[in-house]
Parts: sequence; C-alpha cells; structure tokens
Amino acid sequence: MTEDTNSAKISKNMENSSTAVIGGGISGLAIAYWLSKSGTPVTLYEASDQLGGLGTFFQYRSVFLEKFYHCMLPSDKHLLGLLREIDLENKVYWKDTSFGFMHKGELYGLNTPFELLCFRPLSFIDRFRVGLTGLWGSICSPNGLDEVTCVEWLSRLSGKRAFETFWKPMLQAKFGDRYHEVPALWFWTRFNREKGGNKKECKGYIHGGYRRIVEALSESIKAQGGTIKLQASIEKVDLNAEGRLSVLIPNSEVEVFDRVVITTPISFFNKAISGSRLAEECPKIDDAIDMQGVVNAVIMLRRGFTKHYWVAAIDEDIPFQGIVESTTLLEKSDTAGMHLIYLMNYIHRTDALFNKPEHEILDNYIVGLKKLFPDLQDEDIVDRFLFRAPFVEPLYTVGYQKRKPPTVLIPGKLYMATTAQVYPDVTSWNGSVGLAQKTVDQILRDFCKTRDI
Repeated sequence: MTEDTNSAKISKNMENSSTAVIGGGISGLAIAYWLSKSGTPVTLYEASDQLGGLGTFFQYRSVFLEKFYHCMLPSDKHLLGLLREIDLENKVYWKDTSFGFMHKGELYGLNTPFELLCFRPLSFIDRFRVGLTGLWGSICSPNGLDEVTCVEWLSRLSGKRAFETFWKPMLQAKFGDRYHEVPALWFWTRFNREKGGNKKECKGYIHGGYRRIVEALSESIKAQGGTIKLQASIEKVDLNAEGRLSVLIPNSEVEVFDRVVITTPISFFNKAISGSRLAEECPKIDDAIDMQGVVNAVIMLRRGFTKHYWVAAIDEDIPFQGIVESTTLLEKSDTAGMHLIYLMNYIHRTDALFNKPEHEILDNYIVGLKKLFPDLQDEDIVDRFLFRAPFVEPLYTVGYQKRKPPTVLIPGKLYMATTAQVYPDVTSWNGSVGLAQKTVDQILRDFCKTRDI
C-alpha cells in the first residue's frame, strides 16, 4: 500500500465495499491478498481446478513440480517483497547459473567475455560487436526503444551478420514469424532483468516449489475473510440498474460487487462484456493485441547433459527452442531425486503444431533431444509429461507501451491487471506482482477519493 494511506480508516470503510477478482494466477492472487488485507470482502474466481496460472503444478512422486519452468532473479524486487510479507523469503535459495548456445550440434557457453571470444559461429569482429551490444544495453537509456524494432536496433549495434546468426534465431524462437515487430524495449528490459547489475548470473528457487507461494497466498486470503471459488468460469460481467457490477457463472445466481478486477487474458474480457451495458461504459480494449502460447515438455532423467541452466537450441530441425536443466538450480529434494529438464516451444495457439496429439509432440521432442545429445539412451528417460498454455506473452509491436490496456477502465468500479499490461517490465511473476501492487494502490486511491479519506 502507499505510505500516505490511512490504513485504519480504509479498512473500516472497505468492510462494506465488495470486490470480485477474476483469474487465479499470481496477479489475481496478489490483488486478492492485498485487498482482503485492506478490509474489503474479496471473492476470487478461477475457471480451472487449480490456482497459479502459469505457475500451476502437478504431483510427481513425493514432490510438486511446475508445469512451466520458473525461477527468481535477485532483481525481482516485487516478488521478493511479497514473499517477505508472507514470511517465505527465507525459504528461497540461490545458485550461480549459466547460459549455453547450441549451434549446429555444438554447445557454447556464453557467460564471460572469453567465452564470447571463443564463439566460432561469429567472426572475431562480430563477436566483439555482440559484446559491445551487451555492454551498451546495460548502460543506455531505454528512452525511444519502444519506437524501434529489435531487428533495427540489434542490427545497427551488432551488425547484420551477427544479427542473422545470433540474435534473430532467439527472437524467432520466442515470437515466431512475428519477431520482426518486437520493440527494442522488450530486449532492453529482459537483458537488464537477467543481469540485474551482477557480474555473474544468479537465480533462485523456493523450497517446496511455487505451489508453496500459491498456498500461502490463498490461505491468507481466506484467513482475512476472502472467498476463493475454483472451477468458476465467468460467462458475463455487466452493470446492473443500480450501477453495481454483476458477475454471472453458468448455472448459478448472479453475484453483485462494488468493483471488479480482471486478471485473465484480454480475449476473455472482450467476450464477457460483449453486448452489455458495461461495454458501453468502459473504453474499448485493443482487439489486435494477441498472445503467444507454449508447448512445454517436462522430462525426468537419470542424468543431466550440461552445466547450464538454460540452453538456446535454435537449429531448424530441432522441434523445441530451449532447454532448461532445472536441476542445475533446484535441490534434489525438490525434484524427487530426478534430473529435471524443460523443453519449450513457443508457438501460437492456432498453429497446427500446438494442437498435435501429446504422444506425437513428446516423441518428436525426444528425437530432437537425441540429435543434440547422441549419447542419450532410452533407459536414461524415466518419465515425460506435456503441458500447453495458449496465453503466455503478448506478441509485441512497435509503440506497444502506448497501446497496452489501461489499468483503470471505470474509476472506482472496473480495473484490469493482465499479462498484456506488464510491459515494459518482463513478463514474469515479478512483473505481474509489480502490476498487482500498482493496481491495488490505484483502487485504494480511487476509494479514498469517493469517501473523502
């Protein structure tokens, strides 16, 4: 909360001002947690049977694993601040990690100036220019970078040859054929989050997994009088005759609130208010903002492959673009003693590859893994799982910062805090928690104005 807010007065007045939070990812959980803490009765709706959004998990033997890989960085001040508040920061552990780049079957480490100078896919002068690009990215101002593409900016700094060999494959791995539209500001914020002022790469994880964060937040929401409803898919959000917000769940009664906070993908919001009185009252949300999805394999192995936490695998004949060897970070107690890797393929939900049968995708992933590591044997593979998410990160375009949806749709009544609004911060749990903080502060400011607090 903002320091100048009179918490006691707000809490007393908020008791009679109800809030619905739609979406049970980390943003929805954080908002519901802080609002319930401020005194307002909160009801959190989640369409699936599990909270956490992209931080959902599954049980594997004696542990719970994330369906999609997660880690923390020392620069994640918003997430770490929330963990401190719910008494979990002391459960986080940190390790030095590293990055690898796989090119035509050969693995290169790219973590020191010396390793970059040994990167044979680039000429010596191109290696030098890529190094200067990284140095400039860490000290230059972000002003104006939302108005220029990564292609233009990185080509100018590193040269066209280095861009084609080094930068372009990684952009394509993340954004597919839309890579050429991504603003340079996306690269700048991502690069500076990873480095965070540290000379060595360092990442963190929490004992018990991200499930522990989800459970701590949900328990606190309930302890503060909040309600959490799972498998509660919202069909309609509207304004009633009294000017209050109504929420409709199929085969259920309409529930009425003083305010609603949307944390689900924008496509849900546009559908939920279509043809309603509410649609006439709130600003139009840009339908052109689209989202990239991911098809993610979780592989349990008897052994590892590299010393790197993350390896870019950008060869065209490989069916995934990244390998995260989580066991280089996670303690064995958090992986049931297995070596855990994630294989990611970022792809649009309408692509035929996104909708292939699970066994086909997993078989192709294993074939690709064997191409990269020919000594991999079938007996090395203990278990394998596949998870898909259709809405992971916006497909950014130049000028996105001006086009992203506003947090306040109707002051005092309707708010939005979605992944599409985290930019220019990096799409991550840290970015979502930061957006949640801003949203809650704005809600309380608006409330104080109406009650003259």
